[in-house]
Amino acid sequence: MTATEQHPRHRLDDLLQNPVRFSIVAALDRAGTLGFREVRDAVEITDSALSKQVTLLESAGYLSVGKSFAGKMPRTSLTLTRQGRTVWKAHLATLREIAGDVTP
Repeated sequence: MTATEQHPRHRLDDLLQNPVRFSIVAALDRAGTLGFREVRDAVEITDSALSKQVTLLESAGYLSVGKSFAGKMPRTSLTLTRQGRTVWKAHLATLREIAGDVTP
């Protein structure tokens, strides 16, 4: 690295450096769309903690929140957006670069 090049860490996405948000996006990247409860259980956090993190990710445009009903029961689904997937892949590529892994 020359003196004019910045360390790759400067390219990491600030929102995805939080372990909970990282885990949420990782789960959605693997599955496409998941129910709120599925994400909550996969990430092992409370409803309120997930709700707070989902709000941040949705505000950034990284995921979309769908609302529906199964009978009279409300259902919330979470889906990684195209922007979210692009940011996720760039974040992972940067982590690999920092770690020394050059494979995509």
